[in-house]
Amino acid sequence: MLRSALYIGTLALCLWTMTAAPLPASAQEGRMREAPPLLDTLALWPEANFDLPRATRDPHLVTLPGPELVAMRYGEGAGVAPDRVVALYDKATGTIYLSEGWTGRSPAEVSILVHELVYHMQAMAGHRFACPAARERLAYRAQDAWLALFGEDLETAFDLDHTMLLVGTVCTH
Repeated sequence: MLRSALYIGTLALCLWTMTAAPLPASAQEGRMREAPPLLDTLALWPEANFDLPRATRDPHLVTLPGPELVAMRYGEGAGVAPDRVVALYDKATGTIYLSEGWTGRSPAEVSILVHELVYHMQAMAGHRFACPAARERLAYRAQDAWLALFGEDLETAFDLDHTMLLVGTVCTH
């Protein structure tokens, strides 16, 4: 019961934060911010629903053009379409890189940030994995659960079916 209440309360806070208009400058003077930033609010959701500890610091957020994200992920000159890499997490710098077209105005786009935020929370908690693919499991599970709140899933939003997810989250060494 408490978990359900946390789940619903966190979701409501996330949705409110995404839609709330900023206060006018005159109203902001001398006041604490009216609502927590989206990133702080989003961090509550995986914390409450996937037993991830709260990160000791927020990640840096950077937007980059698609070709730069592809080069970061696969190396210069990779024959990968620029729209195939929508986000990356750099553990060394604690940075989430999002595609420059990312707006966060849809559940699918916010789910990308949820996915990357899971990596950040795992990194800050010192979680270790047998291989890079193993860390994907929880990130995709959280992303899919976020999408389900809005009647979507990874297949409808990103054309990622269960077979692709299984292959992408299994250590092959």
